[in-house]
This record gives sequence, structure tokens and C-alpha cells, in this order.
Amino acid sequence: MGKRWPQPNAKRLRMTLVVAGMIAMVGGPGVVHPQAAGFAVTPLLRTPLAADASQEVLIATGQFEPAGTTGRHSHHGDEYATVIEGTVEVMTDGQPPRRYTAGEAYHNARGVVHETRNVGKTRARVVSTLIVDSGRPIIEPAD
Repeated sequence: MGKRWPQPNAKRLRMTLVVAGMIAMVGGPGVVHPQAAGFAVTPLLRTPLAADASQEVLIATGQFEPAGTTGRHSHHGDEYATVIEGTVEVMTDGQPPRRYTAGEAYHNARGVVHETRNVGKTRARVVSTLIVDSGRPIIEPAD
């Protein structure tokens, strides 16, 4: 039987609205931008960075179906990701592809165009923490 969640309170409702706004900013679950296929993002937390109000922190999970991809994109800040299930390959412009399996972590620097895809035969999942410029899109599609 599935996990039972507590009934929404004002704080949970506010967070739900923030998450809904985040989903709208990145194009909704399963669609990061037009190049994405077989990829869904679920924002977990979005909050201003305490030490610098011009930046915010976003924590999100990404789920990749077999052969799923984020499409080529960049961020207005740094991304720190940990693979929690499966195997992904990160293709960064100007670098050889890198593969990561469950328990391994990677970093995508601000403004660097990259694509992450599931290279395994089963679902892959990652948890990403991004520290990005406030008020900017979380994901910028690349040509």
C-alpha cells in the first residue's frame, strides 16, 4: 500500500503553489523544453539563498525513462546532481561524455550547455540542487 500523506495545511498549500509555478516555468512534468523526451522533473524546494538574495536554490528530482533525455540546455547557475537509480550519461559541450551510476554525483557549471540522458535499460533517477539567479528561467534550451 502507498505512503499516506498528511492533509494540506497553509504551508503545504503555499509550497504546492510554488511547485506548480516551478513546473510551469520548466514546462511541466515530463517536458523540460521541446527537445526533452522521456524525462520528468519534480521540484521539491525553491527558496532564496540566505547569503545572497539575488540567487535562489532549487532542489528537484529528475526521472528518466529508458533513452529519456533532458535535451541540450544550460542553467543560470550551478547544478549539483546525484544519481539515485540507474545510469545516466552527461554530454557537455567541448568534453567527452561522462557516465554516472547510482551513488555517484556530478556538477554542471553555470552557462555550460549539456544534456543528460538515461543510457540504461531501466528507469534512472537523479536529485539535483541548483543555485541560480533569481527571476531567471531555471532551464535555457540550447540550439
